[in-house]
Amino acid sequence: MRFLKTLLAVSLIAATPACAKPAPGAVKDVDPALWVVKDADTTIYLFGTIHALKPGLGWFDDAVRKAFDASDSLVLEIPMPSPDEAQKVMLPLALDPTGPTLTEKIPADKRAAYRAGLAKLGVRPDAFDRFEPWFAGATVGQLELQKSGFGRDDGVEKQLDAAAKAAGKPVTGLETLGQQLGYFHDLPQDAQVSFLLSGIEEIDTFPAEIDKMVDLWGKGDADGLGKMMNEDLTKQPVLRQVLLYDRNARWADWIARRMDQPGTVFIAVGAGHLAGAGSVQSLLAKKHITVRRVRY
Repeated sequence: MRFLKTLLAVSLIAATPACAKPAPGAVKDVDPALWVVKDADTTIYLFGTIHALKPGLGWFDDAVRKAFDASDSLVLEIPMPSPDEAQKVMLPLALDPTGPTLTEKIPADKRAAYRAGLAKLGVRPDAFDRFEPWFAGATVGQLELQKSGFGRDDGVEKQLDAAAKAAGKPVTGLETLGQQLGYFHDLPQDAQVSFLLSGIEEIDTFPAEIDKMVDLWGKGDADGLGKMMNEDLTKQPVLRQVLLYDRNARWADWIARRMDQPGTVFIAVGAGHLAGAGSVQSLLAKKHITVRRVRY
């Protein structure tokens, strides 16, 4: 197992372009985990998301819908950007127009496998040569997700964002798109290359692994999801610290401060932040804030 599937539950960078919609079929009911933090005048729901999903999963009902409807506002990792906004922010961080090419940054003994992996995805061997390794890695992940039938229009954030706007609820973000992309851009080059190669090396096993992760999410099995993620994250310690632990700490601080204001808030972040070691819930517990699982 590897980090790209974990990224789908950690960062919106893994969200894929829209995919063509298949013919309508039966909807499979799933019940992802939901938590709540309460005091006398404040209620904060914590919902773990998968940023891109296959069509046909019925998750936005029961306790999740009830909590969302009761909330005054929606808080996501980042406000959902338009394609033009995303491109404007991403390109300056993704391009590397001078210096060694991306292929030259990859260890010589890994280059043949890199080219072979790109070929499986229908990508030219030099397609990413003037891009940063993190961008190539994220794009490889997007292509793998698309081939496996996942699309952002079926992702949790897309649906929550649309429902909030239809209901007139304000939508805000814990981060900006520039911040989130900056986490990748600022990674050491060797960590970026490792991220890219992890996606290339396991293209063939990706569909089964991502299906397993989504199945755990749909069953509300936070412990199983956390265990699966930890197996990946131990192999990517720099990414784990930057993309998971550091952000969890900032978000726990945000929630603690927000508890001082009255109202009801629905927070939806990648399920990886609410599972396993160093989760947002465990950090809130250290602040003597009780997080309760909503059973449904």
